[in-house]
Amino acid sequence: MAAAAVTVVLWASAFVSIRDAGEHFSPGALALGRLLAGSVALALLLVVRREGLPPRAAWPGIAVSGALWFGVYMVALNWGEQLVDAGTAAMVVNVGPMLIALLSGWLLKEGFPPMLLAGLAVSFAGAVVVGISMSDGGSSSLGGVLLCLLAAATYASGVVSQKPALAHASPLQATAFGCMTGAVLCLPFTWQLAGQVGDAPLSATANMVYLGIFPTALAFTTWAYALARTTAGKMGATTYAVPALVVLMSWAALGEVPEVPTLLGGALCLAGVAVSRRRGIRPGARVVAGGGTAAGSGAAGGAAADGVPAAGAVPQTREPRPGESAAGQPAREEKPC
Repeated sequence: MAAAAVTVVLWASAFVSIRDAGEHFSPGALALGRLLAGSVALALLLVVRREGLPPRAAWPGIAVSGALWFGVYMVALNWGEQLVDAGTAAMVVNVGPMLIALLSGWLLKEGFPPMLLAGLAVSFAGAVVVGISMSDGGSSSLGGVLLCLLAAATYASGVVSQKPALAHASPLQATAFGCMTGAVLCLPFTWQLAGQVGDAPLSATANMVYLGIFPTALAFTTWAYALARTTAGKMGATTYAVPALVVLMSWAALGEVPEVPTLLGGALCLAGVAVSRRRGIRPGARVVAGGGTAAGSGAAGGAAADGVPAAGAVPQTREPRPGESAAGQPAREEKPC
């Protein structure tokens, strides 16, 4: 949870930096500069921690997530936000966590927990409210909307591809080589970056470097650390806290006072994240007449509440006592939950 919180805060801060750097760098140049700065920082961490190349089994996931998430996603997002207003971009890109839940439930066999789906629905509604309330009435071209949809799809695909790689590689390895893969994919924008760095103010270049070191190198590493320890669906739902934090950061850093609908939308986003993190009733649990559940309490030796063996316990064979069933349990009725 701490690692996920670091990721969410840094990704929210990225939107404030992108607004400044994006005025002076083209989409491809900004993506390349960000990825180069992140790659240098991550390479230094690899040397300090003495982590070499990841195992061969991790490379397919690293390559796919690096190409889609670090490469295509960043260019498509930067480009799309130049063609549509900020509110529309926020609404369209926030389809990403829902796609993550669907893809991970299908491809990674994570299933579709009801609490996760309910939380996603609440958070997405909040993101829509935030997007509408922050829209400045600017133009929203079809091309811009399609680019934002491409960003959402590549973001979701990159996360689902990275999850299996983390079973073989460390979070730092998965992030570092994924970032380097994205940087290589963006090398065609080298001449744009070289020409625009000289004309851009120092603050814009500093924001680009900040994007590479903190929202990319650090935040993507803490993301991978958290993703290795939970499901992709839950991690995707956690990112719905970003719109709420962006509202607060814009208020504090840029003096943009949010309206009441914006604050309500941010509250819905956070509420949805809380709902998605809750655990529902376990599918196998049964309520036993007289109290307790058939799942038991997992006591030592495999014993459970009300004399019902816990999951994984080895049953002991003995002759039934009077009034017991052949399984050795009291002859009483059990009702399904």
